[in-house]
Amino acid sequence: MPVRSARPAGREALSVKTPVYLDYAATTPADPAVVAAMTRYLGPDGAFGNAASRLHSFGRAAEEAVEQARVQVAELINADPREIVWTSGATESNNLAIKGVAAQAGRGAHVVTSAIEHKAVLDPCLHLERSGFEITRIEPGNDGLITPDRVLSALRDDTILLSLMHVNNEIGAVTDVETIGRTARGRGVLFHVDAAQSAARLPLDVERQHADFVSLSGHKMYGPKGVGALYVRRRRQADLQPQIHGGGQERGLRSGTLPTHQIVGMGEAARLIRTRLDREAARAADLERRFLDRLRDVAQVAVNGDRARSVPGIVNLRFPCVESESLMMALPDIALSSGSACTSARVEPSHVLRALGLGDDAAHSSVRFSFGRFTTADEIDYAARRVREAVAELRALSPEWHEPCSSHVPSVPQPERGVRAR
Repeated sequence: MPVRSARPAGREALSVKTPVYLDYAATTPADPAVVAAMTRYLGPDGAFGNAASRLHSFGRAAEEAVEQARVQVAELINADPREIVWTSGATESNNLAIKGVAAQAGRGAHVVTSAIEHKAVLDPCLHLERSGFEITRIEPGNDGLITPDRVLSALRDDTILLSLMHVNNEIGAVTDVETIGRTARGRGVLFHVDAAQSAARLPLDVERQHADFVSLSGHKMYGPKGVGALYVRRRRQADLQPQIHGGGQERGLRSGTLPTHQIVGMGEAARLIRTRLDREAARAADLERRFLDRLRDVAQVAVNGDRARSVPGIVNLRFPCVESESLMMALPDIALSSGSACTSARVEPSHVLRALGLGDDAAHSSVRFSFGRFTTADEIDYAARRVREAVAELRALSPEWHEPCSSHVPSVPQPERGVRAR
């Protein structure tokens, strides 16, 4: 997409180029250092060999790069490199963990997840349910949180697997995976964490969080698309049946030729996160505070979920009497989302927002803004001003918007600095 200068409208917009990207929860741009690392494993002058071809130097160079990246990803989550299984992304990782455990356990077993998971967890669970497994989907509170008490009440003696996301991709709610993981371990239940959204935003420690399986995605952490990883605790590898068969790569858990350049990119992305995580979390909190502060004068704007227990940088806002699709069309110079990128082409309301108790109208008037490593303060100021203008214009055209309805202007809550939960 060509980059063009934003039209001047106040001092804050003078240095902004449009379109402004505020959809980091959908995907992140690859960091320039990641791109540079990947290019060394592509062309004829690079280490382009097949990592399984160990009998010549091209293959050995590729294998060495793959194993170095395995170490880098393992260090990000405090794991043993031998516990990292390369996949094509978090969707495959989720499927491998959920279906792999279920296949080993057999039909009739009980699996617990939540009603606000990503479709990459909900759909595999639905598949299992149709195949004879029993699925419990925990409902969140109105704050969007899946609490340890709710999890404990859902576990049964025949529960084989608990699958929960660490950070919700639509509202940013943080699940207390440490307490929940301890509970699952005490009950003898395998625990799978979808950490696609949290890897670049929160500390991950598979030991502290008692996780048996953790899904990661390269393109959610400033790495390339098409690559991911599944952490599989070593003593749990026998509990997992592979879902892709072929050459027996990845210790037989996931066959297929390894994409060396993508794996190298994900490894470099993991290395960069380790050096920047605290600083970037604080910066995301500052950007979020700045954005919400500049929207305080918008009538009836409301935050979906509990910001005090959400990750900085993913904000879901509700603008009554403004359709989210209309708002996004009115903001062609700002990239944002009405929900999960995997379901945003559909017209039905977000299953996450409905699980919070919102009606269809409220869900359809909600928009997600997400910030990241390359977001600037000027872009935040520009985006907030454009949102204010667009909301005012759309409400002026709405027959549902009237003075009694718009007289109340609630205070938009401000996030605390830094990360509040793990």
